[in-house]
Amino acid sequence: MARFLASLFLSFLCVFGLQSQNPDRPIVAIKCGRLIDGRSDKIREGVTIIIEGSTVRSVGGSIPEGARVIELGSATVLPGMIDCHTHVLLQGDITSQDYDNQLLKESIPYRTIRGAVAAQAALRNGFTTIRDVETEGAMYADVDIKKAIANGIIDGPRMFVSTRALDVTGAYPLFGYSWELRMPKGVQVVDGVDECRKAVREEVENGADWIKVYADRSYYFAPDGALHSILTFTFEELKAICDEAHKLHRKVAAHAIGIDGIENSLRAGVTTIEHGDGFTDELIVLAKQKGAYWCPTLFVTEYVSEGRAAEGRPIYKQMIQRQREAFAKGVKAGVKIAFGTDAGGFAWDVNEAVEFKRMVDAGMSPMQAIKASTSVAAELLEMGGKLGELIPGALADLVAVQGDPLKDITLLEQVRFVMKDGKVYRNDIK
Repeated sequence: MARFLASLFLSFLCVFGLQSQNPDRPIVAIKCGRLIDGRSDKIREGVTIIIEGSTVRSVGGSIPEGARVIELGSATVLPGMIDCHTHVLLQGDITSQDYDNQLLKESIPYRTIRGAVAAQAALRNGFTTIRDVETEGAMYADVDIKKAIANGIIDGPRMFVSTRALDVTGAYPLFGYSWELRMPKGVQVVDGVDECRKAVREEVENGADWIKVYADRSYYFAPDGALHSILTFTFEELKAICDEAHKLHRKVAAHAIGIDGIENSLRAGVTTIEHGDGFTDELIVLAKQKGAYWCPTLFVTEYVSEGRAAEGRPIYKQMIQRQREAFAKGVKAGVKIAFGTDAGGFAWDVNEAVEFKRMVDAGMSPMQAIKASTSVAAELLEMGGKLGELIPGALADLVAVQGDPLKDITLLEQVRFVMKDGKVYRNDIK
């Protein structure tokens, strides 16, 4: 009888909605002036989003009794943005000396502290999720930052991490020091199929969500104007990395700038091409056939070009226009383009949302650029329906800006409200 009465009482609570008063799953109502949901091309006006705990319960409808109401006035609400190419453990490397100083003069614990501050900056700027694509010599410190955020020790975005990128002997800094010195490297150096497979296993063991590879280096323009590069890994090595990663339910992101690196990467089975300045019509077709994503990172090339040209690498200035031309072709052809910035390649005091204007100037519509940082990026991370969209059942990640970003995409550099997992981290809406 006692069990029956207890069951009846719980049913009573459900019927009358009193469970919503559970302090562990508070109800919050967000009143939006406009809503861009990350999936639809339409903007909705005057919508209320109901959040229960860390999850979106409904979009539209009445406000439950007892709910906490957040009034955002005429602001435009969007899903929390996703940056698919960051380096929280790097603080800008315009010149070779910038990079060397961080590896030689800063300990990994010190760099980890700076990385935690970078992660906080990303969240404050509206990026509630990031894919961090290697630690640049800081070993597995990205796993520690990810864990500290997940455990509530520090504030920051949800992180998908790559730990140590893979490259071959002689292909990655540090360079130019005496052969008598054993200098640190910004990557895990591997040669041959067996070492490649073992490195993937080691990185997964230590917490890698993704595997990052450097597929090419030493970029140059051929007489016909095509952007080429020197391959790092052989096809067999790169295929072994992809096969081992896929066996362990991981995906591979490939730094590939020239035609050679892009083609080798796509044929080997990578999931994403990072940078991709040398994309041609034929390689765009191949990327579509393979179902690969492209993270173009347009702004960082501008940021580093003058400094690198001054130290003897003028090709970075020459690649800016080529990059834009390739990007426009990719947009027109319908390649899956995900938002990625290479933040860390530029200093973290620059708001990574500056990438949006470059994408729009190079051929995307504002809505396409927003989707690149929301629903498309979520699909890349295999988090479609959970991230990058404001729909029932999605995680309660959302941001707001004053004004209409479809009319002025630079408004995304001025995020005024940030919620992640149902918790408000910023609210400057007046």
